[in-house]
Amino acid sequence: MINKDVKKVLVIGSGPIVIGQAAEFDYAGTQACRSLREEGVEVVLVNSNPSTIMTDVDIADRVYIEPITLPFVTEVIKKERPDALLATLGGQVGLNMAVQLSDAGVLEKNNVKLLGSSLHAIKHAEDRELFKEAMEEIHQPVPESEIFEELEPAVAFADKIGYPVIIRPAYTLGGTGGGIAHDRYEMEEIANRGIKLSPINQILVERSIAGWKEIEFEVMRDSADNCIIVCAMENIDPVGVHTGDSIVVAPTQTLTDGQYQMLRTASIDIIRYLQIEGGCNVQYGLDTKTNQYYVIEVNPRVSRSSALASKATGYPIAKVAAKVALGMHLDEITNAITGNTKACFEPSIDYVVCKFPRWPFEKFTLADREIGTQMKATGEVMALDRTLEGALLKALRSLEVGEGYLHLKKLDNQSLYDIRCLLRRIDNERIFVVAEALRRGIEPEEINRITRIDLFFIYKIQNIIKMERRLLKEGLTEETLKAAKRIQMPDAAIAHFAEVTVKEVENFKKKLDFHPDFKMVDTCAAEFEAHTPYYYSTYGAEDEVKPQGKGSVVVFGSGPIRIGQGIEFDYCSVHASWALRKAGKKSIVINNNPETVSTDFDTSDSLYFEPLTEEDVMEVINKEKPEGVICQFGGQTAINLATPMAKRGIRIIGSSNESIDMAEDRERFDTLCGQLGIPRPKGCLVESVEEAMQKTEELSYPLIVRPSYVLGGRAMQIVYDQSELRQYLKEAVVASHEHPVLIDQYMVGREVEIDAISDGVDVCIPGIMEQIERSGVHSGDSIAVYPPQHLSKEAIETLTKYTKDIACAMNVKGLVNIQFIVVNDKVYVIEVNPRASRTVPFMSKITGINMVEYATRVALGESLKSLGLPLGLCPDKGYVAIKAPVFSFSKLGLVEIKLGPEMKSTGEVMGIGHTYQEALYKAVVAANLMVPAGGNVLITVSDRDKPETAELAKGFVKLGYHLICTSGTGAYFQSLGIPVEIIKKIHEKGENCEKYLKSGKVDMVLNTISYGSQIEQEGYDLRRIAVELAIPCITSLDTAKEVLRVMASTGGAEHHVEAIQDYVKEK
Repeated sequence: MINKDVKKVLVIGSGPIVIGQAAEFDYAGTQACRSLREEGVEVVLVNSNPSTIMTDVDIADRVYIEPITLPFVTEVIKKERPDALLATLGGQVGLNMAVQLSDAGVLEKNNVKLLGSSLHAIKHAEDRELFKEAMEEIHQPVPESEIFEELEPAVAFADKIGYPVIIRPAYTLGGTGGGIAHDRYEMEEIANRGIKLSPINQILVERSIAGWKEIEFEVMRDSADNCIIVCAMENIDPVGVHTGDSIVVAPTQTLTDGQYQMLRTASIDIIRYLQIEGGCNVQYGLDTKTNQYYVIEVNPRVSRSSALASKATGYPIAKVAAKVALGMHLDEITNAITGNTKACFEPSIDYVVCKFPRWPFEKFTLADREIGTQMKATGEVMALDRTLEGALLKALRSLEVGEGYLHLKKLDNQSLYDIRCLLRRIDNERIFVVAEALRRGIEPEEINRITRIDLFFIYKIQNIIKMERRLLKEGLTEETLKAAKRIQMPDAAIAHFAEVTVKEVENFKKKLDFHPDFKMVDTCAAEFEAHTPYYYSTYGAEDEVKPQGKGSVVVFGSGPIRIGQGIEFDYCSVHASWALRKAGKKSIVINNNPETVSTDFDTSDSLYFEPLTEEDVMEVINKEKPEGVICQFGGQTAINLATPMAKRGIRIIGSSNESIDMAEDRERFDTLCGQLGIPRPKGCLVESVEEAMQKTEELSYPLIVRPSYVLGGRAMQIVYDQSELRQYLKEAVVASHEHPVLIDQYMVGREVEIDAISDGVDVCIPGIMEQIERSGVHSGDSIAVYPPQHLSKEAIETLTKYTKDIACAMNVKGLVNIQFIVVNDKVYVIEVNPRASRTVPFMSKITGINMVEYATRVALGESLKSLGLPLGLCPDKGYVAIKAPVFSFSKLGLVEIKLGPEMKSTGEVMGIGHTYQEALYKAVVAANLMVPAGGNVLITVSDRDKPETAELAKGFVKLGYHLICTSGTGAYFQSLGIPVEIIKKIHEKGENCEKYLKSGKVDMVLNTISYGSQIEQEGYDLRRIAVELAIPCITSLDTAKEVLRVMASTGGAEHHVEAIQDYVKEK
């Protein structure tokens, strides 16, 4: 029964991607919006993130890419007059917004009712005090705990119940600000931070049950009180590690039937008591010896675990939750996967699922690698197999980190004593240490005693080690090969242990005609016939694939979300898949990320959940025999597969690997620019330290150094003299013949970025983007504007001409991304990437040209003329759009937060308006950089930035802000007659910066870096504290200037909102 009064629904998205809130809400939101529209409801969406499928014009009827703040959402409600609000799809951001709208009386005033979880349910699950009362009422055990708003009583309580204790701030996401305190000193530090980071300044202190088994249940309920369990999952890591940072398996592996039924009943009691309509996630800690359990937390919304549960079982939770919110019952909703069972069937699984987190530590060498109650992973991968060992090994290959196998080189030369010590560390490498300990003969029981990981899992890892020993002993035979493949051991590992070459293993497989069988994910353990081709590979089972046959094309996805390769590439893969279908082809997606739209069951004609390695991908290609593969939409992951595929004689659709090589190979690219007469910054390519010293003599410092063939500027740095260059070549990157290092002269100018579609003859440029920060900041981390605000007409004409010349000379078929630098009206080319870039979704949305769709059609052989696209540069639209980056520094202890040529942002927001001021104001609000009127600004800058900062300081004083400085900067400002308050530096005693920051006397920090990469301890500590206390911290003068402009121009700013559909229409 559908609720007839609901004709128009407002959906709140989850905003930018940060650690703890990633693509899973984009996937859930997209699925839900489509599900609501299937039922004839008009959907209005508010979300500030431009990189997702969710904010596409074809997902909702009205899309507002506006900041998710009370004033802006209120305006949208006034303008659109929705009947109802659905807030359970936007993660924590959506829930908090719903609570704010309700408290401010906006919902009541505009007659908007909440769908899904009621306000009562949200408050009972989020507010720790109410949650405790609710659990006590239905006799569900929760750990002893108390709520505090002040530091002293909290510490006294912890002393009373005994350490360790867990601290959790209220209404925050992914465990931000929380932690485990082992003694009084840690307790004071974590509690103080937690109280500051919670929006209502409240923390919960509870007895720690670290070391118990952690279990999660995903539950669905409808308004008729029908409840089902979608999936029960078990964490390999015990309680004490955030579930987002744990290795998770489904179905639960070690519970007895009694334990399972006990927790199942508890889950249903909880969701019934809270009266949640839709999906809900319950986490438990279980002590297996006594069968005692505690309810750790309840999420009355679609969560990270729901995305995993959906993909693991094939049950589309978000789709069903949206229909339930409209008032339908589970027994009225058809399961889209089987097509004939209803949504009230509990899914059953006949395989093992393993989820593995992807951490950003290789980007942040200084980060604290320990994992605990605060989440640090940026993304995750999922793998399916008939064995747990197989699922684990496949997941490790999908991560694209290290060796892609359960082995770390650096552990080989550690002593037995060291390995025992390492087992006690809970960090991102623990599972590798467990494997190494087993190789050294440490007993599983001892490992279990130290790590508290269940013996069952340790024995499974031991099975992998036993297989290695068997290969060492018996070599490569038919029996050993089949046994090794049954647990998904990759060819390279088999070759290594059997002491043969990888080629020999491949030939041996060919000779035996031995290959994997593909099984289908069908939600019902093959009881009913399924209609969605969604497969995983396994060995020694029957094959269930019906190949797509003629006209099929494989699209490589982009794997797990990480810094530098985020959701924007998933956006591109999805659009490529849709475009192939439009062009009458069959699309086959290969990917392994459970959080995204590309791995949704109805995005493609066939979906393979596999690692994106050459070996795994080839098995799928041999099975499907497609026309060709598309590599330009999956970021670096897919580009890296282009050459191996071409070598094996597989057709690359679109830009050939020849074009890709021309852009990535430095010398070929220099030659090309020379022939076309396009200037480049001076630079050289070196293969050793000596060569670097010799070749850089003709260049003037500063220089920018980076390894060739990388994405997101990994390990890029600006060096200011010879000693820094030497240090970089020793520490960051070892130059060699196979991996040369690029050295360029670093130029100060305006960076400009162009994304274009080319068919090798003509070029279509939807628009030009200009970056606000001066060059040297990675384009993914800088604020960018469309259309450009500071370029002359001549410069724009030159940019257009160079883009066309390069694209045609490289014979690009599809998308190309070119970065330029403009110095005094002279245009230089920095780099060219013949693939989709991070800015494609942003450009597609603001110009109304679906770039990926056209690029796919061009790759298939159509021309731009026949597609009717405008050639050359499209005229500017009458509005301005700005993209601003969002960072997740507070999650990763000890990370240096200055911005440089290495990308560090995890997501982005967009502001759009009719003037530059309006767009900038929205972007700054959405990225959370606003400072209250009359607030305090702490300024400390390096000597070379002082004259420029003085101008800014005058601006801040004019606007009524109070300036605080440390001695050096303060004395300089006073000499110019600028009023400042001078305080002591961090390492000086007394009223110093640290005390000021911690006591809440500072609203914004402006701190530039003294050049040179040895971290200046003072500035580093300052920025780190600011970030942990959620104080906006700006490290670039250009950003500070723009923020100042916004504050100056928005004295009494009105909040104007407009749907993206309306902007694109205005020509």
